Amino acid sequence: MSQTHFGFQTVDEGEKARRVKGVFDSVASRYDVMNDLMSMGMHRAWKAYTVAVANLREGDRVLDIAGGTGDLSRAFARRVGPTGRVVHTDINEAMLRTGRDRLLDEGLALPTTICDAEKLPFKDGSFDLVSVAFGLRNMTHKDAALAEMGRVLRDGGRLLVLEFSRVAEPLRKPYDWYSFQVLPRLGQWVAGDAESYRYLAESIRMHPDQATLKAMMKTAGFGHVDVHNLSGGVVALHVGIKC
Repeated sequence: MSQTHFGFQTVDEGEKARRVKGVFDSVASRYDVMNDLMSMGMHRAWKAYTVAVANLREGDRVLDIAGGTGDLSRAFARRVGPTGRVVHTDINEAMLRTGRDRLLDEGLALPTTICDAEKLPFKDGSFDLVSVAFGLRNMTHKDAALAEMGRVLRDGGRLLVLEFSRVAEPLRKPYDWYSFQVLPRLGQWVAGDAESYRYLAESIRMHPDQATLKAMMKTAGFGHVDVHNLSGGVVALHVGIKC
């Protein structure tokens, strides 16, 4: 079996899938609380910016990959209106169930399905917009996932990838200290799980930087890719147009 990275460890690809599932099974119930604490609420601004850049119109068709607890699916659904369609997906059942229940509590019954981003169960050209927020770094074959996202987009459709990225050099040392010293302790205190948040910090460092991900998206068929650095590069929004 081929090997890949799980944080800083080298593991078999099947082992990575099992471990990533374990991470999100563990944190699903406290995921939103932890997001607020560890980002000091900034994840809400990053997602709001993503929704603004999406610039959706009534009737648009949207695929939310790694949609988790449903923040973006909810915001997208408000933009596309009753004539549009937002499909809420995740590979992790616990995360997807948490998101589905939250959406239903708010009166939103969206199509919800478990699916692997590397093998999307949708026809070619099915969507106007595909979004993946804080999920790409956990995928084993990122190139295959990006190609699949391109396949299900119509010509001229857009892919939005919101993900942790390479922080600006002046922030590197304090960011590393926060990531490896504070985050695991916060995870232990709030979610009873330090290791999952240690993996989070490690997975960010193993994820392609802004320029590398841009090149990967172009290879996957996105003729034009813009990169929006947010919070000094802590997060980057990559916007690719299929052409």
